Amino acid sequence: MLDYFILAGEVSGDNLGAELIEKLPEKNILAVAGPQMRKTSVEVLFDMENLETMGFVDVLGSLPRIYKQFKQARNAVLKRNPKTVILIDYSDFNLALGRSLRKKGYRGKIVQYVCPSVWAWRKGRIKTLEKNFDLLLSILPFEKEYFKGRDIRVEYIGHPLLAKIQYAPHEKKYLSLFPGSRKTEIERNLPLQLEAARKLSPYPIAISLSDENMRPLISKFAPDIEIFPKEKRYELMQQSHAAIATSGTVNLELALYRVPTVVTFAIKPLDLFIAKDLLRIRLDHYSLPNIIAGKTIFPELYGPNLTKKKLEKELKNILSKKESESIIKLLETQKTHDLLDCLDG
Repeated sequence: MLDYFILAGEVSGDNLGAELIEKLPEKNILAVAGPQMRKTSVEVLFDMENLETMGFVDVLGSLPRIYKQFKQARNAVLKRNPKTVILIDYSDFNLALGRSLRKKGYRGKIVQYVCPSVWAWRKGRIKTLEKNFDLLLSILPFEKEYFKGRDIRVEYIGHPLLAKIQYAPHEKKYLSLFPGSRKTEIERNLPLQLEAARKLSPYPIAISLSDENMRPLISKFAPDIEIFPKEKRYELMQQSHAAIATSGTVNLELALYRVPTVVTFAIKPLDLFIAKDLLRIRLDHYSLPNIIAGKTIFPELYGPNLTKKKLEKELKNILSKKESESIIKLLETQKTHDLLDCLDG
């Protein structure tokens, strides 16, 4: 009998999934897997890359493909009947999958690993979790309290980054760029990041590569700049005076390494309209370090705020000794040390 079905829909989920698989006592696992999970002993149903999209508009154009993969995943679970289904992050797809599995009669355990951001928007998803899921694994400290009184078991397990990242002072050398892992992310963010860095940086520039398949694309934009492979990204962070990073888990990694960072996220005007005016997503902060700390540590430039002029202004600020020291001090103060200590479950 199949022990687990595990699904990851994006790079961060693939990393979490690979780490989880190594800890599971039973290894009879069917998975929708990315490159890290595929290195383990799982049976692969299909590659995670088939699910990757970015932005609401891109999702709309990909709906036929995604729905085909949705049915394939659902039918595989119903046919193979695993003891437990573990769905990692990728909340809209996974919540729909959990709901559909219950409607189709699946009676095994369903676990959502990484809480959907219901505390920020679309709180109605809580009812979907309560009705269809047995366990919610949270990696952010405030989420368990948020679910207090709800009809679902929530366990705060701590953020997996804490075990990986051991900060120590290191000789600084670079201004580093972290343009993202997807083609569209890189194409929308890297040109502006490069332009600002080339104009203002007094340090050598380096680029972090999240996916080896993206090397030709990054090299096309920056043939003269040193590229660090994914496995050396922490080495690059240790050596960075400052960074410009596309929004994502990497923002938290940079915070844990005390690297002053400007966070960018280019978004299509139609995506912005859908997010703000239709879905009414309005947050005080969007990057994880700022959300966890409840204050602005890293300047954020999202959507229409991401312009050449504003990026150059924010980069100039964090490159200044005064502002750089201020950010590092914020990350090291006991109050904001919650950013680090509260990640330890």
